[in-house]
Amino acid sequence: MGLNEAPRTVRVDIGELVLDGFERVDPDRVSAAFQAELARLVRERGVPLAADGGRALDALSGLPPLPATTSPGRLGEALARAVHAGLSGRGEPR
Repeated sequence: MGLNEAPRTVRVDIGELVLDGFERVDPDRVSAAFQAELARLVRERGVPLAADGGRALDALSGLPPLPATTSPGRLGEALARAVHAGLSGRGEPR
């Protein structure tokens, strides 16, 4: 960022995450890992779809597949990467 550039604020609101087929993971740990990883990705890489001043998406589809894991930390991180990929234009807005 240059000296005359104001820091940009990116707001990502996710109302609900539904994970089918992951019944044996701690949702609080998945959520914490997801939030931490998504915040890191947005901070380091930004959100290309928001570069034009803002964009609202109701849903994303065509996201990368999640790994078959029972580790809540790994699942949360993988989910954050998939969501960030969608916010970066590598998914399909619906």
